[in-house]
Amino acid sequence: MKYAKTDEALAKLTPEQFRVTQENGTERAFTGELTDNKEPGIYVDIVSGEPLFASSDKFESGCGWPSFTKPIVTDHVTEHRDASFGMVRTEVRSMHGDSHLGHVFPDGPADRGGLRYCINSASLRFIHRDEMEQEGYGEYLDQVEEIE
Repeated sequence: MKYAKTDEALAKLTPEQFRVTQENGTERAFTGELTDNKEPGIYVDIVSGEPLFASSDKFESGCGWPSFTKPIVTDHVTEHRDASFGMVRTEVRSMHGDSHLGHVFPDGPADRGGLRYCINSASLRFIHRDEMEQEGYGEYLDQVEEIE
């Protein structure tokens, strides 16, 4: 698959999705539709469709946003210094869509690498495990937990 930011994809974004992904916004804590999602599947960039995170790497951090221990494809997530709001953080963006995703912090589960990717629901589209093959993401099925 080819992943890219297009005018067509941008035109389909809700105002909140546009604000978060294109204007470096942040959705209010505990308001994102994917925060409590526990279904098996993958999370892709809402703009480009590039795979970002797997449900098997999602965990409950209590921070109010979806949290992941690592990207599904490391090269699809870039890190940038963010000194906004009087603090220094590490912003994460999608490589091909250049969407603002959120931030990464070193306070994740130690037994799973110690990182917490704190990601805005508005920057993600969830693809259920049952639809991954037909949507072209079959190669990532081995990174998603089995359905019981």
